[in-house]
Amino acid sequence: MFEVKRLWWTGAVALVLVSGLARAADEWETVESKKAVIKVRARTDGNGKEVWAEKDVEANAVDVQNALMDSASFRFWMPYVKESRVVSTNPDGSRVAYARLDLPMVDDRDYTILVTDEKKLAEDGSGEYVQRWKVVEGALPERKDIVRLKYNEGTWEITPKGEAATHIVYKFAVDPGGSIPSWLASFGQKDGVLDTLKAVQERAQKLAEERKKAKPAAPKAP
Repeated sequence: MFEVKRLWWTGAVALVLVSGLARAADEWETVESKKAVIKVRARTDGNGKEVWAEKDVEANAVDVQNALMDSASFRFWMPYVKESRVVSTNPDGSRVAYARLDLPMVDDRDYTILVTDEKKLAEDGSGEYVQRWKVVEGALPERKDIVRLKYNEGTWEITPKGEAATHIVYKFAVDPGGSIPSWLASFGQKDGVLDTLKAVQERAQKLAEERKKAKPAAPKAP
């Protein structure tokens, strides 16, 4: 029996797995309210859906920010991300990132997006971090037997809530392209987003551990 694994894709993996009928385009449908608040609605052009998710994660906001800014490392800690790299970096710090997804029972998907850090946390960890991404066409040639996503955009909005908690607002919309099995669509609509948030929390916690180990020990009093 096929075992459904966790689904993660920064900005798109859950929506790649979302298809089928939806309510009116301007009406949000809440699909989860306990582990996080997750709402979905159809895009106004009828292609794909929009997702809005909010959750407090158990991680420092600086570490969450660092996890999300490291686009090249996604293949190491995001389920189903088979390849990830930064294609180019602009003078303002924005970068073109590439990722390839290895999904069960459907063709691989890939994308190139422009990732922009619109706001960053202050050195003391206060303020907010806002990241925005959108598709960049022509950044890399399309590859045989891989579906290139033509529409993929969204935002991460990160706000600290003390030393060890962060409020995350995760919004995105994507046209998945091709056909998606209904059982996979149902899984991705809620569980895929929850797994995304969990993966970010776990990565941020690991970065916090590494940061503490690298911090020089305070000198002993004479």
